[in-house]
Amino acid sequence: MRLRVRDKETVAHGVTALTLTHPEGARLPDWTPGSHIDLILPDGTTRQYSLCGDRWDPHTYRVAVLRQSGGRGGSAYVHDRLAPGDTVGVGGPRNHFPLEPAPRYRFVAGGIGITPILPMLAAAERAGAEWTLLYGGRTHASMAFTGELARYGDRVRIVPQDESGLLDLAGGLAGPPDGTLVYCCGPGPLLDAVEELCPAERLRVERFSPKTPEVAGEDGPFEVVLERSGRTLTVAAGVSVLDTVRAAGVEVLYSCAEGTCGTCETDVLEGVPDHRDSVLTEEERAAGETMLICVSRCRGKRLVLDL
Repeated sequence: MRLRVRDKETVAHGVTALTLTHPEGARLPDWTPGSHIDLILPDGTTRQYSLCGDRWDPHTYRVAVLRQSGGRGGSAYVHDRLAPGDTVGVGGPRNHFPLEPAPRYRFVAGGIGITPILPMLAAAERAGAEWTLLYGGRTHASMAFTGELARYGDRVRIVPQDESGLLDLAGGLAGPPDGTLVYCCGPGPLLDAVEELCPAERLRVERFSPKTPEVAGEDGPFEVVLERSGRTLTVAAGVSVLDTVRAAGVEVLYSCAEGTCGTCETDVLEGVPDHRDSVLTEEERAAGETMLICVSRCRGKRLVLDL
């Protein structure tokens, strides 16, 4: 779908928020906390951004975009060229970071990682759950949405690194009662540190950049059977399944091509995937029912995919 930029505002140093609406005022697809959309910019660039607005508002989407000086150009386009009244393509929403029901939550956000957490706080509040938030950033001025968070009082701890140092993760996550789920989003080192402190069964994370995969198999050639297309292809060493099927003329939805957005998740009908993504849970990997074909490969010599 194509949506119009209704508002564009600076919400922190280096962070711009966009409010998107349908040009004809139509209702937008529903979403749940943790969802993201694909933003397809006028220059053809596609990037994923977490929805951080009011999920009960059926007519607007809000995303926040951090300017990344070393990025691939998407954030610079949003900051420098996109203006209210412009239209952009939007894919999704999709959710690989859903808020599961629980009596208690511990939320941890670093920098722009606050964006998927914001609607989670509202949902936890609505459900009457007990929760706290640790929110860290380089400076107070660089931390988005601190004004919105003020209404939650002392359940939110805002920690600018230049004033207070790093987040006290050990103290903030120590000894949570049974039934507590920990949700974390932010830069890789923060997520790695939280993973060291929290049991895997209690922790839910979302990464903006890919985690170094634990490779189970060799990066050698294998055969992929496309069940619906009736074709059998050879995936060469060093070439992804995604690139192989696209080169054969098979249309596949994809976006990040680095195993973080989940757009190319594909059902596996036969064979054992060698998962190398940063999206699927350990349970989903063990089940082997789907794989992200942009990065994952095969543990054997043959996969049958629902393509």
